[in-house]
Amino acid sequence: MPGTSISLDRAADATRTGDIWVFRGSSAADRAIRGMTNSPVNHVGMSVVIDDLPALMWHAELGRSLVDQWSGTRQRGVQLHDLRDAVGVWVNRYDQRAWLRQLQPAITTDLEDAVLRCIAQLDGTSFPSTARLVGQWARSRIPQRRDPDDRQDLRTAYCAEVVALTYQAMGLLPARRSAQWYDPGRFWSGDDLHLQLGYALGEEIAVDLPART
Repeated sequence: MPGTSISLDRAADATRTGDIWVFRGSSAADRAIRGMTNSPVNHVGMSVVIDDLPALMWHAELGRSLVDQWSGTRQRGVQLHDLRDAVGVWVNRYDQRAWLRQLQPAITTDLEDAVLRCIAQLDGTSFPSTARLVGQWARSRIPQRRDPDDRQDLRTAYCAEVVALTYQAMGLLPARRSAQWYDPGRFWSGDDLHLQLGYALGEEIAVDLPART
């Protein structure tokens, strides 16, 4: 793993829309997710930084510990959180390690608009049950052709699927592949994810939080 490390405040100040955050924990559930997907990480989210608003985290999780910045309520599933608060919850409460991968170059206004449309469509979507999550991931491995014009099942969505759907809406990932094919590890540098439109993700930068007192 790359040795570069920065503070959360510095990371939040530097991050821009489209940057990727990946997390790795040591709980039984975290290890189960990594084992099932053969992935070095178990959670992924995406930065959303619009105008002068605080940096936000776009992701999906079972908990509802933070207020969703889109709906103004606490909810499970797909959520838009204050980024500093979200990383704090995942590091301090869920005992995770966090890394930032920056998207280069900076996205255009059109891509930013695509992100906002995706948030409007997906925010509040339920997180799938464990059985449904396993089933979706397994079925996505069966080779099949997908019509890019077909709507994907949005009854439930998990973290990697949310990021993949958003990247597809931005045109950074091919629409022909089901978003359910992506797991958190696809967004780790070791997987060599190929983006479109001339974009690329940088190496992981470890993000450190002050020790809890």
